[in-house]
Parts: sequence; structure tokens; C-alpha cells
Amino acid sequence: MTFDRKDKIEIFENAISWIVVFALFVYGGGKIVQFDGASEINKTVSEMTGMELMWAFYGYSKSYALTLGLFEIIGGTLILMKRTRIIGCLFTSTILVNVILQDIYFEVHLGALKAAILYQVLLLIILWLNKDKVIQSIKALMNFNTSQQPKDKFVIKLGIAFICFVLLRITEYYITIKL
Repeated sequence: MTFDRKDKIEIFENAISWIVVFALFVYGGGKIVQFDGASEINKTVSEMTGMELMWAFYGYSKSYALTLGLFEIIGGTLILMKRTRIIGCLFTSTILVNVILQDIYFEVHLGALKAAILYQVLLLIILWLNKDKVIQSIKALMNFNTSQQPKDKFVIKLGIAFICFVLLRITEYYITIKL
């Protein structure tokens, strides 16, 4: 049995995908207990380290931590299946970029930051290995009907859209401020 270049790339892609998936399942599942007691720090906010402050924030709302864990598990599940891998990489990248920024700004342990960066780099490699599909998807998403329309119709449509915008903003104001 011989493996051609495409086979070797598929093997490599699966291997790095599984690394990320395993980590997402572990970290996502860990959210069930990870922040227990974290909000019970007997310090004032000004006395806390960045990491203690971040952990207290996550520990304050168990449902928030569980939601993040669920998103990590969903992302891992999407990456696990070849058919949804690109969507999973994009979905999980938004989570990992947030984790990386929190790890930097709240001075979380360097090992956690390095792990998050490693997983993000692996996701970027997966996207690079599938760059033709990614580019094709972006082109499909960016494709819009460029058919010519009369200038007066275009201006009227913009005017109606602006009126709708103003009405929606007024509605938003009354819903969010007045109620």
C-alpha cells in the first residue's frame, strides 16, 4: 500500500484536528467544575491579580462557564467531522482568539496561553490545507447580484432603508431605555 501526497496531507490534517478536538473536549467538559469556588476569593478587586479577577468573573455565573464549555464541545465536534471541519475551525477560532486575548490581558499562566496559541495555529494550518475550499466559500458568500438598476430606484431604496433604520432605532430606544 502506498500513500500519495493527498493521503499524507489527509493523515496530517486528521492528526492535528484530533489534537485540537481532544483539547476542546477536555477544556469544554472541564468548565463543569473548572471555576467552582472561584468567585469566593476574599480579596477586594484592587487586591486581585488579573487571573484571580478573570476566574472570579467566570466563577460568578455557572451558566456562563457552562455555555462556553458547550461552545468548545460544539466546535470540537464540528472539527471532528471532515464535512464540517472548516466551519468548526472558523467557529472555534473565535473562541480561541478570545481565550488568547484573555490569557494575555489577565496574565493567565503562560502554559495556558501557549496551549491556546498552539491550538489556534493548528486551526490555521487546517484552514490552509483546505484553502481552496475556504476561498471558494468566501467567494460564494461575497457573491451578490450586481445587476444594474435605474439610479432613481437605487436612491428610493436607500431612502426607504434609511427611514426603516430611523424607525428601528427609535423602537430600539423605547425597548432598551424606556421599558
